[in-house]
Amino acid sequence: MSPTTADTTHAARAQPSGDAAQPTGTAHGHVTFLGAGPGDPGLLTLRAVDVLAQADVLIADAEAFEVVRGHVKPGTHTPLQGADDGDAPGSATDGEEPEPCGTGDVADLVMRAARGGKRVVRAVAGDPGMDTDATADMLALAAEGITFEVVPGIAQAVGVAAYAGVPLRDPEGGDVRFVNGPTADDRCWTEVGASDATAVVSTTLESVAVTATRLIAAGRKPDTPLSVTVAGTTTRQRTWSATLGTVERALKSAKVLPSAEGDRPVIAVVGERSAPAQREQLAWFESKPLFGWKVLVPRTKEQAASLSDQLRSYGAVPSEVPTIAVEPPRTPQQMDRAVKGLVTGRYEWIAFTSVNAVRAIREKFEEYGLDARAFAGIKVAAVGEQTARALLRFGVRPDLVPSGEQSAAGLLEDWPPYDPVFDPIDRVFLPRADIATETLVAGLVELGWEVDDVTAYRTVRASPPPAATREAIKGGGFDAVLFTSSSTVRNLVGIAGKPHNVTVIACIGPATARTAEEHGLRVDVMSPEPSVHRLAEALAEFGARRRQVALEAGEVLKRPSEKRPQRRRTRTP
Repeated sequence: MSPTTADTTHAARAQPSGDAAQPTGTAHGHVTFLGAGPGDPGLLTLRAVDVLAQADVLIADAEAFEVVRGHVKPGTHTPLQGADDGDAPGSATDGEEPEPCGTGDVADLVMRAARGGKRVVRAVAGDPGMDTDATADMLALAAEGITFEVVPGIAQAVGVAAYAGVPLRDPEGGDVRFVNGPTADDRCWTEVGASDATAVVSTTLESVAVTATRLIAAGRKPDTPLSVTVAGTTTRQRTWSATLGTVERALKSAKVLPSAEGDRPVIAVVGERSAPAQREQLAWFESKPLFGWKVLVPRTKEQAASLSDQLRSYGAVPSEVPTIAVEPPRTPQQMDRAVKGLVTGRYEWIAFTSVNAVRAIREKFEEYGLDARAFAGIKVAAVGEQTARALLRFGVRPDLVPSGEQSAAGLLEDWPPYDPVFDPIDRVFLPRADIATETLVAGLVELGWEVDDVTAYRTVRASPPPAATREAIKGGGFDAVLFTSSSTVRNLVGIAGKPHNVTVIACIGPATARTAEEHGLRVDVMSPEPSVHRLAEALAEFGARRRQVALEAGEVLKRPSEKRPQRRRTRTP
């Protein structure tokens, strides 16, 4: 019986998908069978995210867990991801390796949690409707009168083919046959081999050659085009185009090692619509300019959020490593006086030169029981878009953001001179780090303003990153590093060591580039303007040019980290 049939048969028990459909405090709980999709967390549906946020128990194998883990609330029980101590499985933050569980163990976990009145999410890779174990679990729940629902996900075969640029149908139509390679019987292979349908085979790297042999034996021509995709929809995705007769040789030539991918599923598409010439035009995912690049971002996760999102849009895998830590000022009295002056009308302007300055003022406001209303009647300036966004999150809309260069110099260009007729107060509050801001202060004074230059926070060198990250930095494990200031260069080298010479070095401006060169680094990319987002664009343009050169030369494109020299193995006597 299919999952659809089970839902229809037990419609009285299966709840609708709204929030009210998940009761609490009842004798039996509620189970949601959720499709985690083929691997890209961005392919989760809105309904899936909503259900995950309400779950009491999440039961998912390792592959599905990596996709959904970011959407579960703290304290959600995840018995497959940690030690199970009876009725109190491990939490989502246990950080332990998943225990091996058989199908029966998983079904038992689902049933026990549901009987305990919990909201259970059973997440499976791909779509629950393609999972026979999920169907069996639905029938068992229905037999006990336990309500359940199904949140579909993108089937692996469909999603991976789309990310590989392999269309399953064309305007002329044609049939599509989905084959589960490990469980398909001789009759299935015979039927697929004798037809001209596009065959989408879920298999493993070890079985690709066997799949090709069986299809040829069943009647497919050896020159039938075939594509093989590993780790589909993730930044580890790789696709090879060949024919049924040449695929084994092509994979050996490309030195594809099955053990490197473990048991990760492979999607093979067999048929005329997977022809290599067509895929080259449609391979939108793997052709991204920084596809698969591991990019080191020497900033905190909060500071790097939008930058990391931008890098992901280029296909990169960003890794944030903070090089500075923010601490309160050693003597907070000056800050206390300035905040009181802000409330009592001492200032005409307050100028924020960083996100950290916004955070420091916000924390001081919370300490005094104040909120954004304390800025009423005060003009607010932000040095750039990121600082402006931090103010908006605080509930403050800045009056002035540089129209040109996002820097202190750009802010000064737009800052109005003091006018005693229109400005009743001539004083500016400048909360800043414990490093000098002479340029901004001198410029404001020149415009006729008095400036209270106040240390709102201190920046200190961060603690060293984990040993594995330090080794990756020094050993060439990163493809690129983005330096957004001279201090990030000095601090990263100080806490983690100098990046390997195969790593692409990208700098936000000439001063940062000079510091990098002083530390023995070769600067490959320079941002055309001092903006972190323009820096990321410049790196993407560098990657695109590099890709084009390789294609024109007929070379296999390799990431910078793949070109590092391999360590020689020493022979043991």
